[in-house]
Amino acid sequence: MVADARGPHHHHWLREANPMFGYRVPAPNEALLISGRKQRGADALPFKIVTGHGTFVVPVFSKATRLTLAMQEAEVEEDCYTQQGLTLHVQAVIAFKVGDDHESIAAAARRFQGDQTQMPVLVGRIFSGHLRSIIGSMTVEAIIREQQTLADAIVDASKTEMARIGLDIDSLQISSIHDKGVGYIKALAAPHQARVNQEANVAQAIADQASAMAQQESRRNQAEYARQTAIAQARYQAEIDQAQQTAAQAGPLAAAQAQQHVLVEQALVAQKHAELRQVQLIAEVIRPAQAEAERIVTLARADADATKLSAEAAAAQGRIALDQMMIEQLPDLLRAAAEGLQGANLTVLDGAEGLNSVVASLAAQGTALLEAVRKGMTPAPAGESATSTAIVRRDAA
Repeated sequence: MVADARGPHHHHWLREANPMFGYRVPAPNEALLISGRKQRGADALPFKIVTGHGTFVVPVFSKATRLTLAMQEAEVEEDCYTQQGLTLHVQAVIAFKVGDDHESIAAAARRFQGDQTQMPVLVGRIFSGHLRSIIGSMTVEAIIREQQTLADAIVDASKTEMARIGLDIDSLQISSIHDKGVGYIKALAAPHQARVNQEANVAQAIADQASAMAQQESRRNQAEYARQTAIAQARYQAEIDQAQQTAAQAGPLAAAQAQQHVLVEQALVAQKHAELRQVQLIAEVIRPAQAEAERIVTLARADADATKLSAEAAAAQGRIALDQMMIEQLPDLLRAAAEGLQGANLTVLDGAEGLNSVVASLAAQGTALLEAVRKGMTPAPAGESATSTAIVRRDAA
């Protein structure tokens, strides 16, 4: 066989557009049957079978027909009686085709070359018989439970008969089985359906429980997360509030600390001023007063010594002369005291009144001195002489 490189379209053109050339090419799912010429041999067929390649058909002397090798379907719909006497309505679909070998093609050509549409009809009849026969030997329970076993049994039972007419069975599928409203199949399915429903309910309950647990767990996790978030937010807010309070108090605290430092410095300054004032008072008041007191004491001692001398002189010269002399010396004593005060650094605290007091004091001292001298010069008993002398010395001191 030589392949034609010009392709199937060219073959179709030769077959249809130019049949006068006598060259025929079958399709891939066809067999070409050429009749009209006598075939040789005792077993020779009345036609020549050509598949897979083209051939010349001599016009007038030969005739070419085609036999389909494509897959075909046959439907079976039959009322069958079971072993229990129940009627089942069964529907099935059979897929079949003409065999690829020449024997199968020849067997199918002998029966269907004139009318190939009879193939599905004959196949349906063949399978209907086998279907009724096999279902009649089975119970409804077995038929329902073992549908694939039923289909395989029907195919096995029909293979020999189908082979005699040149057909191969590809498959058989039972599309439906019902009891025509009796309810037997439904009753059989009820326990199974109940079990299925129960299992479905249990599965649904388990799923619902798992879903509820998952939801509760999710809510707990969400609540815990919310709690942790609230705690964290409260902690952060407390830190923020504390920082804000610290920041708000920082200004007054700094001002208070600064004021405290100012007060401390002011206290130190005041203390320094007090110390300085104390030193100034010591220098301005106490020291001059002490110096003046020492000067007055010294002056008083001098006066006492002078008075003692005057008293001795008065005792020698007489009372009258001594008094006259003392009176004459009294202004000098007062003047000397005044001149001493004039040179001293004396602070008078009471103004004019204080100054008058000082002058009066000096005058009183002068008078006292005069009186003391007078008494000292007055003759007295021996026992009084020592007492008067002691009084003058104590006053001088």
